[in-house]
Amino acid sequence: MQEIDFYLVDAFSDTSFGGNPAAVCPLNEWLPDETLLKMAQQHNQSETAFFVCTKGGIELRWFTTLTEVNLCGHATLAAAHVLFNELDYPDSRIHFDTASGRLTVSREGEWMTLDFPACPTREETPPPEMLAALGIRDYVEARKGRAWVIVLENRQQVEALAPRFSAMMPGEHKVSVTAPGEGEYDFVSRFFSPGVSVPEDPVTGSAHTMLIPYWSEKLGKTAMFARQVSARGGDVRCELKGGRVLMSGQASCYLKGTVYLR
Repeated sequence: MQEIDFYLVDAFSDTSFGGNPAAVCPLNEWLPDETLLKMAQQHNQSETAFFVCTKGGIELRWFTTLTEVNLCGHATLAAAHVLFNELDYPDSRIHFDTASGRLTVSREGEWMTLDFPACPTREETPPPEMLAALGIRDYVEARKGRAWVIVLENRQQVEALAPRFSAMMPGEHKVSVTAPGEGEYDFVSRFFSPGVSVPEDPVTGSAHTMLIPYWSEKLGKTAMFARQVSARGGDVRCELKGGRVLMSGQASCYLKGTVYLR
């Protein structure tokens, strides 16, 4: 029997039941992909992060309940939280080797900052069936990068969306819907990806790799404060630095225990 440490972390939140939950499992060595997927399915979270510490660095991978993905912001933040707060990682900066290259997480007080590559978007016409499934009749702008970005007029329109997820599959299912913010927030968003078993993601780092460059240009500023207005909700401090985006958030450990593999 193999024993593996298990953590459930609420990322992009300083309290329980907020932000985006992710399971985190440190491993001594990589298990077969089939085992990793079954573990993610058993955990039944939007993402499970697995990492292995080697002499060359820390290798990090992410699995939904359906498949491995090549980039996940909130599970990276959760993994860094475990390293910093549960495993006594000695430095203030962690480098992860991932399918998306080397990703860095730094810590300053209670806030951690993800350093990810920015994802450019281009203006395109979205599929009518996707808009219909989202319940969107009119939009300000539509762009395409690693996923669709649909811009609406205001926060209220984003919050009011009630997508029909079954109508988004098969087809274009990864989409970030965004709008200008109000008060302290520069912009707001929601993210949907039912095709990888994540109907709505509460707080999405990978989507902000597209949103930060877009809103930086629109607003004429490089430092911004964003809110993902899902039911759980989460705050993201954002900054554009050349071809990189910095996304800062807090995290809270909700549960820790042991996985027993037989």
